[in-house]
Amino acid sequence: MGNTKNMRALRILVIVAVILGALSVVADRVAVGFAEDEVADQLKTSEGLTTTPEVSINGFPFLTQVATGELDDVEVGIKDFEAGTGNADESIRIDDLKANMRGVAFSSDYSSATAASATGTATIAYDELLTAAKSEPTDVGLGFTARVVGLSDGGKGKIKVAVEIDPPALEPQTVSVLSTVSVKGDTVEVQADSLPSLGGADVAENVVRSITDFQQAIDNLPGGIKLDKVEAAPDGVEITVKGSNVELAG
Repeated sequence: MGNTKNMRALRILVIVAVILGALSVVADRVAVGFAEDEVADQLKTSEGLTTTPEVSINGFPFLTQVATGELDDVEVGIKDFEAGTGNADESIRIDDLKANMRGVAFSSDYSSATAASATGTATIAYDELLTAAKSEPTDVGLGFTARVVGLSDGGKGKIKVAVEIDPPALEPQTVSVLSTVSVKGDTVEVQADSLPSLGGADVAENVVRSITDFQQAIDNLPGGIKLDKVEAAPDGVEITVKGSNVELAG
């Protein structure tokens, strides 16, 4: 009889523990969902975004992380971001920016949060990057004009630069050159591996490169992250970003 009562009490205790555990999990998930929404709203406001970013706070339990004042891992996704170009009147669109924030510490009143480190990826579409190239006809001497009319994926990490050459008294022709894309500071640089022939005309290399080679500054990225690497891809130039002490909110 006593054993039966003990077994019944044990079962009740287990059931209560399971229920409490389930409730604590639910409470934790509700709390993390609320926090993700709050961070997303703050990011939208602080970065002047037109759409609300996606924010995922990883790790479990969330409430335990809150108690320590630091989140292990926060992922942020921004569909379209207007980055700076060094010119106050111009911007360049960055697509699908995805950043992974590590060691996110927040203030006691939760008004600000800073990540110890951040890495991420994004894409600059070729039509966006084309605005930095010489897309207007430019005099290269001897009656020739030239301009960049298109950018596309050249394979193996190269950009294909289409250059329209308009020789005197002849129909315009388009030639393509493969170019290397690289990062120097906060600038994306595109440089032709070899120069196109201008119809046999003897035009100085620096004049030809003034058309084929160009650069695009990219700054004011979210939280102060910086360009790290770039590579040509089918849909545009894929960029890698990184940073330390990155402001996630506040």
